[in-house]
Amino acid sequence: MDKREFMQAHLPAVGSVRGSREHFAPSNIALCKYWGKRDAQLNLPVNASLSVSLGHLGTRTRVEPLDAPQDSVYLNGRLQGADSRFAQRVSAFIDLFRMGQPEQMFRVDTDNNIPTAAGLASSASGFAALTRAMDEAYGLGMSDTELSVIARLGSGSACRSLFEGFVEWQMGVREDGLDSHAIPVDKPWPGLCVGLVKVDEREKRVDSRAGMQRTKETAHLYQSWPLQAGADLAKLHNALDERDFGLLGAVAEQNALSMHATMIASWPPLLYWQPDTVAAMHRVWALREEGLALYFTMDAGPNLKLLFESASQAAVEAAFPGLEVIKPFGD
Repeated sequence: MDKREFMQAHLPAVGSVRGSREHFAPSNIALCKYWGKRDAQLNLPVNASLSVSLGHLGTRTRVEPLDAPQDSVYLNGRLQGADSRFAQRVSAFIDLFRMGQPEQMFRVDTDNNIPTAAGLASSASGFAALTRAMDEAYGLGMSDTELSVIARLGSGSACRSLFEGFVEWQMGVREDGLDSHAIPVDKPWPGLCVGLVKVDEREKRVDSRAGMQRTKETAHLYQSWPLQAGADLAKLHNALDERDFGLLGAVAEQNALSMHATMIASWPPLLYWQPDTVAAMHRVWALREEGLALYFTMDAGPNLKLLFESASQAAVEAAFPGLEVIKPFGD
């Protein structure tokens, strides 16, 4: 089953577009990573994952019906060429909604307040915002679970950006993917901080989709990844239940490094790290040896996300000048 067949089978009846709609969705940072697909067409993962949203950081997307021969796609105020990868992905996703009205075009305005395609989950927030906007533009009235399933078709981790706070993406077992969606985890953690260490905000040379495929096809180390991720997910739920920050940070850091180890073992090697990335890791490890409760995680990119609590904020900011700090649950 491909995406179009899935939508034909499960999308509610689509009538005429009802007008312009706008939505915001937060970016999310995975503490237990999603890396690898059991079905590349439907973006079905080989393992479940768990993330935390980044509050005000993410994507605002507006869709507006357009009387034109093709979509007009804007990114941060700039019109994207119809042959650009970004515009093609957006239009291909909208195609899934307008199958019964292929002549209906849209103007899409996407504004990211995080770097695009730099390993900070902009595609997750982008497709989540676009999903909600298209649902309302056509008046479909889908549930959050249904929207999560559809957002996943645009970008796997977009299914998690439909929600705030901690979110688990259940891997599911069905071939059609209806049971592979995100659910919110109602375990707020006031005082939890995420600090963004922006080593390089440029678009990465190998996107996550291609990186996952290369890793799965060429890295023998990848065979252990689903077991690692499953064990880590259970530990993270224990950490949330017990409000154990040391466990949360240690598991998230090891999970991220384990994922990157499978990438490095790929061929050709896939290494997103830059010298400043490694320097930041060593700074975290040195501070932890000195007694500071500080950990990191990182997605497929060179940028680190520091994990700490409010009591450590001043010390962390002193060690990482210019750090952007997000508190997903406030103080």
